[in-house]
Amino acid sequence: MDDDKPTWKVSQKLRSNARALRQNSTDAEQILWSELRGHRLLGASFRRQAPVDRYIVDFVCHAARLVIELDGGQHFSTEGEQRDAARSAVIEAKGFHILRFANNDVLANRAGVLETIAAAVAARAPTLTLPRKRGREQD
Repeated sequence: MDDDKPTWKVSQKLRSNARALRQNSTDAEQILWSELRGHRLLGASFRRQAPVDRYIVDFVCHAARLVIELDGGQHFSTEGEQRDAARSAVIEAKGFHILRFANNDVLANRAGVLETIAAAVAARAPTLTLPRKRGREQD
């Protein structure tokens, strides 16, 4: 057995699907990611297209136990709403709070979406710490 290989808690298939979703993100996902990445929102660390249990969520902040889902038109059908409810139940059982926004909300009201996310982060993770700088400091 090779001890140098990492042992992943996430299946290879789920990781591959998450990678593919990151490479093919929607316009709304790209816009929101540009606002969340690099600790830009209250210093919170977000990941995109990340696995949570058996699902891949659009964005997750582990420190705040917050999931952000962006929904396109297919989510507003009866069948889509039922799938989302089952998915949300599993994710919430893991201790996450879910915020859902329609893609149009991100495109038309980016500031309002960001305010809602910032309020949820502040309420759920009031003691966020900024990441340490990488590399060595120069004397």
